[in-house]
Amino acid sequence: MTKYTCLICGYSGLNYPPRDETGAPSYEICACCGVEFGYEDETILARQEYRKKWIEAGAKWFVPNLKPTNWNLKDQLANIGEDINQLS
Repeated sequence: MTKYTCLICGYSGLNYPPRDETGAPSYEICACCGVEFGYEDETILARQEYRKKWIEAGAKWFVPNLKPTNWNLKDQLANIGEDINQLS
């Protein structure tokens, strides 16, 4: 099964694309950051704000038992072209 990447945190284990080719949201909740596509990711600014708040709160997994043992925030954010050192 194809997996998709979260636009907020870079988690690459989503079952559905966050948004389809028309822009319609999946309403799936990311197991990592907890964003629900269609509510908290409407704009690029909303995505940036959600990401910032999630990281500032400790980047805790929404579904902790799915967190890989070798999980690395920096590597995961690289999936969406974000550099943890450049986020403010």
